[in-house]
Amino acid sequence: MVYEEQRDAVVGERSVAQLVNDLSEQTSRLVRDELMIALAEVKAKGKRVGLGAGLAGAGGLFALFGLAVLVVAAVLALALVLPAWAAALIVGGALLLFAGLLALVGKNQVQKASPPVPQEAVASVRADIDSVRERMRR
Repeated sequence: MVYEEQRDAVVGERSVAQLVNDLSEQTSRLVRDELMIALAEVKAKGKRVGLGAGLAGAGGLFALFGLAVLVVAAVLALALVLPAWAAALIVGGALLLFAGLLALVGKNQVQKASPPVPQEAVASVRADIDSVRERMRR
């Protein structure tokens, strides 16, 4: 109770300009502190994402090595019944055909994709603008 009376007396002695100045300073400090907290959170998440991406990349690299070993195994298996150069030629040709097929399918998928402009979002914004214009005319 005594504290509230002291506080009211102190506030009563301060001008409105001083109170507004204090509000501005406190708001500014609050915004800066919130930004610092957000920045720290983003940095922590960024480190986690970077580590995850690095581990995923390493996994992809080892998968590529594993695939290469399997290709060599296929060549060696064919080399048991054919000359080694013929076995390598057959496996290499099969891999190139498979790569070409994947490239064609990928190209078709890209061509079928919608244009980079988000059509639904543009339509939604236009509808919002039309709605605001209609309400302003009333």
